[in-house]
Amino acid sequence: MASWRELDSSLIIQTARYLLVFTIFHIYTIRKEVPLRIKSAISTSLVAIALLSRQWLSVVTKHVPEPYLDEVFHIPQAQVYCEGKYFQWDDKITTPPGLYALTILANKLTGIPCEAYHLRYFNAEIISYLALAAIISRARLEQPETPNSRRYSPYAIWTGINVALFPVLFFFSGLYYTDVISTLVVLLAYTNHQSRVGPNKPSLLNDVYSISLGLLTLCMRQTNIFWVVVYMGGLEAVHSIKTLRPKPVATPKFTTLSQQIKFDVWRYSLGDIHDPALNLTNPIDILLCVISIGISAICNLGTILRHIWSHLVVLGAFVGFVAWNGGVVLGDKSNHVATLHLAQMLYIWPLFAFFSVPLFVPPLLNLVANIFNGLIGSTPTSSRKTPVSSKDANKSNQSAALKAFNYLGSSHITHSVIILAGALAIATLIVRFNTIIHPFTLADNRHFMFYVFRYTILKAWWVRYALVPVYVACGWLCWTTLRGNPTTALGSSRWIRTPFGNENRVLNQSRSEKKRPNRAQEVQDVTAIPPATTSVLILLLASALSLITAPLVEPRYFIIPWVFWRLLVPSQLLNLSTFGLGPKSLVSQRLVLVLETTWFLLINAATMYIFITRPFYWRAPDGTLLDDGKVQRFMW
Repeated sequence: MASWRELDSSLIIQTARYLLVFTIFHIYTIRKEVPLRIKSAISTSLVAIALLSRQWLSVVTKHVPEPYLDEVFHIPQAQVYCEGKYFQWDDKITTPPGLYALTILANKLTGIPCEAYHLRYFNAEIISYLALAAIISRARLEQPETPNSRRYSPYAIWTGINVALFPVLFFFSGLYYTDVISTLVVLLAYTNHQSRVGPNKPSLLNDVYSISLGLLTLCMRQTNIFWVVVYMGGLEAVHSIKTLRPKPVATPKFTTLSQQIKFDVWRYSLGDIHDPALNLTNPIDILLCVISIGISAICNLGTILRHIWSHLVVLGAFVGFVAWNGGVVLGDKSNHVATLHLAQMLYIWPLFAFFSVPLFVPPLLNLVANIFNGLIGSTPTSSRKTPVSSKDANKSNQSAALKAFNYLGSSHITHSVIILAGALAIATLIVRFNTIIHPFTLADNRHFMFYVFRYTILKAWWVRYALVPVYVACGWLCWTTLRGNPTTALGSSRWIRTPFGNENRVLNQSRSEKKRPNRAQEVQDVTAIPPATTSVLILLLASALSLITAPLVEPRYFIIPWVFWRLLVPSQLLNLSTFGLGPKSLVSQRLVLVLETTWFLLINAATMYIFITRPFYWRAPDGTLLDDGKVQRFMW
């Protein structure tokens, strides 16, 4: 271990290097057209993240100077690479050497030694880059029509900062783990993806860049294949269908069910997919969305392949690696066998809910307000009113089958009851037949998950079944939060057909037909726009594929699913008029963001305090020290 004086001198050099890299990255991503106040807000936020990460690193270095837990494998392997022994590999390491290669490259450029402190410093530095990548990602989600726009709303900036402060992620910024760099590289690939789904077709150069980023993400972690191919590739496939833009036609008045089905299939085959914003989505819309995409994909396969061929190249490289390696993981294959573990998709929702409690305040209070309004007899406004004439037009000429089909399809309460009952039943079956407890979970009491399992599903047989409603309730909260405000208008004009109506309707006026709002109103509107239904469904698919093959339950596995979920959450307004606080009393989403930041800081402080100040030793029943008397610590 080097002396602190040596660390101080090398720290000056390393800090200067990272400041140079940060400045270049900052100038590249935030150009002149960004107002000075926005630049200042972003810069101040990133500096705050950098200071917090360095403070955390200094505390870890002081109390835990030697490699700890998985660092026992990562740090020696990086040091072996630093010596130029690139073909020497520790068979206990399961992930590719991307982290080591990038760290050694950075250290070699400045002559910084490959000691534990300097290796850890790499993660402490890039956590601020991760925050910037998250800010850019959220800003581009708010401006889908102009992905290269440099307009950054306060909501986008604050969201990016909170993503970097996410406790499971920020904790590892002071240790030499793969989580921080893996998440950053995936976000960089995502920002590039967002530029590919804009109004202009991606260039060949961007296709090559997309392939390079995809391969780089795989060098960090193998499971990133689900994010760069399934999630981003799936979104680009849907975008390619939407670029077909078939000419809108008036929906005819159907008299038989077959006529309606034929018309819908015809429109879907042309690329007129059913993809409403999530706040306009009812249960039947999800089914129609999946069906329409399936039909459109089959009928326009060539168009899709021309758009996503770069993702297919990445997929082919991954398949080739698996065939060459004889499996997905590099080492320790006996303890990391792919297993169908459906219960992971139950555990994900309480974890999201725990970390996102502040985000649930507006939807829960708005739900209370709606219930209160219902009890006192007032009727809340709805953004999905359909003219009475459209509901009753020519009903006498419709066949009984069509009437029944439209009636069942329009009964959203019935759909909700069926989905709730189905979710409870499926969750119960998963708990009964697919609850998997990995030996590592039971054997390692250094991880918080050991105690979560010990005091919940391992406490008694009935506890695991009592948690089923909790899983479903947390999932509903996450879905409701993604929906945002029910009356939020979309940012652009778009025609869609009502699922079971006989007319076209416009969701919004065109920009030329309405008074142009001022700049502040525009920013508020775009931050409140919820994601499209396809975005959420593809996110669920990618999350499921990345989780259900892992028998071990670790909070680190949920980092990237949470990050993408959080980026999609729109801003929301809390209506307090129901509670007697004024007819138009609204609390801005910024209050919720403050609560989220505070919540993350409290969790980070608590977990860091426990890690540093509550060391313990493993002892045999007779009191003999185990693990060579090494200090053990609690962590994620």
